Amino acid sequence: TPTPAAARLPPFATTMSLISGRTAVIASTARTGLAKSFRGKFNDTHGAAMTGHAIQHAIERAGIDPAEVEDVFIGCGIPEGATGMNIARNAALWAGCPVTTSGATINRFCSSGLQAVASAAHTVLAEGSPVAIGGGVDSISLCQPGMVKGVVTEKKLMKTYPGIWMPMINTADIVAERYGVSREDLDQYSLLSQQRTAAAQAAGLYDAEIAPMDTVMNVVDRETKEVSRVEVTVTHDDCNRPDTTYEALAGMTPIMRFKKDGSDLNPNATVTAGNASQLSDGAAAQVVMEEKLAQQKGIEALGIFKGFGEKKHRHGDHQGRATAAAATVITITTDTATATVATITTPISSP
Repeated sequence: TPTPAAARLPPFATTMSLISGRTAVIASTARTGLAKSFRGKFNDTHGAAMTGHAIQHAIERAGIDPAEVEDVFIGCGIPEGATGMNIARNAALWAGCPVTTSGATINRFCSSGLQAVASAAHTVLAEGSPVAIGGGVDSISLCQPGMVKGVVTEKKLMKTYPGIWMPMINTADIVAERYGVSREDLDQYSLLSQQRTAAAQAAGLYDAEIAPMDTVMNVVDRETKEVSRVEVTVTHDDCNRPDTTYEALAGMTPIMRFKKDGSDLNPNATVTAGNASQLSDGAAAQVVMEEKLAQQKGIEALGIFKGFGEKKHRHGDHQGRATAAAATVITITTDTATATVATITTPISSP
């Protein structure tokens, strides 16, 4: 017999709702399209602009006054540079929220956005906020180069937990080998993902989520290297490759297979440019509010926030070192079903 959904929820979340007598609902959502990093249309768009755009449209879709938003929580994998200086607060101001609206930037790397939505719901449930916003942003184009150059390790942690600074390419190869995930498995799943995404785009399933955004990108001439500024509009996700074939994926050399001099590095490497995630720039925001307030305003909730939890554990790599990871779960209930929106297990070193 399947375990009832309510029994699977984190005790803290269900207890919080029962004690407060409040329910947090997702009132609206909006996001930018996802653009390829470095060569895509958001390659010179500030994080405050992308996030502010998403917040502004989420507020408009909910039909509320920006002044009603008490706090904004934004998750960011690289909270520095163009997504630094408390990007949540800056984006709230960009979106037209008054200076009385607070903002907090959250970093849990790959699950930062999930944590931000949970934090927005928690402030509605436990702190009595009528309206909050949760969302996420990352500008790989503007922030990753500086982050990589600026990595500073700590002597004690590097000795005891060196996996903290291990790149995701390495951790992915380790996990694939440990759990028997073959290169063929990875390539087949990647192909399926590409096919599903292309089908969803063709059917217009993402259209309602995306708020088109006008911006200016840098375009580099391949021959002269001259940089020109071009006005563009981001209307859809451009990170996927609909024409992907299994043969093309299978023909790629794993990134960590050889050293720069051509000698062996990792004969068991499986991660390639084809079966790894595309680096992208973009932002999203959700309006979270108390259920009774939503009903008073005639807002039909997209879902009910039911719980959130995380679990940390260690994975030893080939040398017996420890790589910390976190599993994050958010549960949303709609009128027809209760579903786990995301369960993410990521090395904490991964942006």
